[in-house]
Amino acid sequence: MKVQIWSDVMCPFCYIGKRRFEEALSVFDNAKDIEVEWKSFQLNPDLETNTSISIDQYLADAKGWTVDYAQQLNGKVTDMAAQVGLTYHLDKAVVANSFDAHRFTHFAKQHHAGDAAEEALFRAYFTDGKNIDDKETLVELGTEIGLNSDELRHALDSDAYAGDVHRDIYEAQVLNIRGVPFFVMNDRYAVSGAQATEVFLNTLKTAHAEWAKNPQGLEIIEGENSCDIDGGNC
Repeated sequence: MKVQIWSDVMCPFCYIGKRRFEEALSVFDNAKDIEVEWKSFQLNPDLETNTSISIDQYLADAKGWTVDYAQQLNGKVTDMAAQVGLTYHLDKAVVANSFDAHRFTHFAKQHHAGDAAEEALFRAYFTDGKNIDDKETLVELGTEIGLNSDELRHALDSDAYAGDVHRDIYEAQVLNIRGVPFFVMNDRYAVSGAQATEVFLNTLKTAHAEWAKNPQGLEIIEGENSCDIDGGNC
């Protein structure tokens, strides 16, 4: 049974949602039947990479907040991440456009390393403070997860996989996905946001039980902990 996950590396709830979904999968009796596919979603496609400002300053400027308020919100997200065993250093996060990072994940997907690529990107952005719009950084991350560095560099130096990124974004628009993370299970059920592990587990059980049925459209279980396309929450 396929589980498709729309995500953007810049979304703090996406990494948290990944962990909660993984927790659910670890106790799901039929986990061996699950195929996970990561899909691209850009929260801010027009964002220009800027290594000279903090993520707090970027959020303050973009949303009309004070820097103190942005720091408070990021502190709450950091605490939420810690509850699932993640260490966020948002004070080190680099303001970066995520398009090439998405191309990187599609390259990795072609080599059966899509999940490893997502994990590496999240860690690089939220924990290690690396620039995920820097090609050499992406090559370094790819090498760490076993990808061929020369092939990856060649892909990143071209426009390879750009069409795949745009296709994922188009599919999100067709499904009316407005925020991430967004989990679609068996083309039948969807979970929006980094919801509790129990929500993921229960939805997995329900979707798996209907695995043999034809899709009837999405039944979305809405949640608050997500980054939306209009700039809310993040």
